[in-house]
Amino acid sequence: MTPRVSVAFPSDRGPAFDTKRINGHVMSSLLREEMQRVLFRPEKQRLVEFIEIEEPTHGRHFLCVSVSKNKVVQLCIVRCQISQTSLKSGTKKSHTKRSSIQECYRRTEVWPLQDLTLVDGRDPDVDDPCFLLHFDKVRTVTAVSCSAKYSFVRALVVLSDQHCQMSLNLRNFDWAYIKPTSFYSNRGDCVVLTQICFYAFNLVCLSMCPVPLDA
Repeated sequence: MTPRVSVAFPSDRGPAFDTKRINGHVMSSLLREEMQRVLFRPEKQRLVEFIEIEEPTHGRHFLCVSVSKNKVVQLCIVRCQISQTSLKSGTKKSHTKRSSIQECYRRTEVWPLQDLTLVDGRDPDVDDPCFLLHFDKVRTVTAVSCSAKYSFVRALVVLSDQHCQMSLNLRNFDWAYIKPTSFYSNRGDCVVLTQICFYAFNLVCLSMCPVPLDA
């Protein structure tokens, strides 16, 4: 009897990738809401953009940019560390202790966007997630990905134009990703779309060409 062989086609893996992407967006939204509630709302600020960054100290770290009610834009490093506390419960005669694990968010560094004199991407031709923020001192930041780095810098460009009335000084960035035109709004998607249009145009041209008849 011939054994059955199960084959996993590429289409079977599609939903898994979509689920992972959706879960990532959900987790990012929940994280944004949590930081907004714990850190920024009490200070009457609105969290506009954040990315996760790599730092030598323990815990998760984020580079955030926020806007206050009086339109002051701030950048800050936020550290998220899981802490464990003991809570007492029970009657006066008998007390028991139970553990409670909670995430603590704390600002470790804060800068006004107005004081940012330069953002240096280091090398636009290399997939490098590291960039330099020039204040009174230079702060090196390493994002978790190059796309996160560009996403944050794009947000800084918009906020600087809107609230600081000045163009952000940038160096060593690919401008196609920083300030895309209406046609070149997303480099990856537009390249694919251009290729599809090119192939469709070729098919139309071929369909209009006369077919030679055999003699």
